[in-house]
Amino acid sequence: MGKDVIIACDFASGEQTFAFLDKFTGRKPFVKIGMELYYAEGPAIVRQIKARGHKIFLDLKLHDIPNTVKKAMAVLRNLDVDITNLHAAGTTAMMTAALEGLTRPDGTRPLLIAVTQLTSTDQQSMERDLLIHAPIDQVVMHYARTARDAGLDGIVCSPLEAGKVHDACGKNFLTVTPGVRFADGDSGDQKRVMTPAQAKAIGSDYIVVGRPITAAADPVAAYERCVAEFCD
Repeated sequence: MGKDVIIACDFASGEQTFAFLDKFTGRKPFVKIGMELYYAEGPAIVRQIKARGHKIFLDLKLHDIPNTVKKAMAVLRNLDVDITNLHAAGTTAMMTAALEGLTRPDGTRPLLIAVTQLTSTDQQSMERDLLIHAPIDQVVMHYARTARDAGLDGIVCSPLEAGKVHDACGKNFLTVTPGVRFADGDSGDQKRVMTPAQAKAIGSDYIVVGRPITAAADPVAAYERCVAEFCD
């Protein structure tokens, strides 16, 4: 997989999702299915979107005891998604178990990436709410190395951290970065943000873009703008 723009389809129903995807009559964008849509529609929505020819990042952020995560991943591996994820805070044992569950009998599996710190988290909230007092960039790097050492393919991180992650973990360790906004757009509830062009320059492998595309007056044009800034 090369650089790509992933559209966050954070819709409440399959009907809304398909109405949005029907606008894309040309190239089929890479799609992120998160908790809201998955919990509303179940695994059928994944199969339906896959059947339309889209690559899928299934963003459920698993975080539980290792055996539970292993069993859950053994179910998700049958949905033929391209990327799925978990929380690095679940420990090495959980991440290793997840890989075991995600790997099919023939040895193939989706890419597995770890969430380090959510892009809505900043230094103040991390210290106040999580009692983590190390600088946030050190925390992200520690979680990234832990994920790499557990055998994962990459992490979800702020685009501000993508270059540092590659320096610490190697250029082939994937960085999937939400928190991307156009320079003339609203940053919403994201605290650590960057434009598509900046994310490209700093080394992000994938950018995840939601409202700047899904809420745009012309979503296809907004998507193509993202692709032009990030991929071309």
